[in-house]
Amino acid sequence: MGLKRTDEFRQDAVRIALTSGLTRRQVADDLGVGMSPLNKWITAHRDTDVVSKEDLELAKENDRLRREIRLLNEEREILKRATQFFAGLKQ
Repeated sequence: MGLKRTDEFRQDAVRIALTSGLTRRQVADDLGVGMSPLNKWITAHRDTDVVSKEDLELAKENDRLRREIRLLNEEREILKRATQFFAGLKQ
């Protein structure tokens, strides 16, 4: 039989799963729980105040900023390659 987790542990797991930006699989693996229990905890705590609206808004903003950073890094790499290409044409 599986290990009994405390309510505090379950609430923390739900908060991490919903706000960290990690996949549920990553959260489950990091916490040493299965996907099924984690999903059940998330469903059970969805209507409670485990995660505040402010936390969810911050998580969404973090996701948006991560996407923007990824895009800017890709653009910078393209510009580096273009610079190297055109520098090579001058020789």
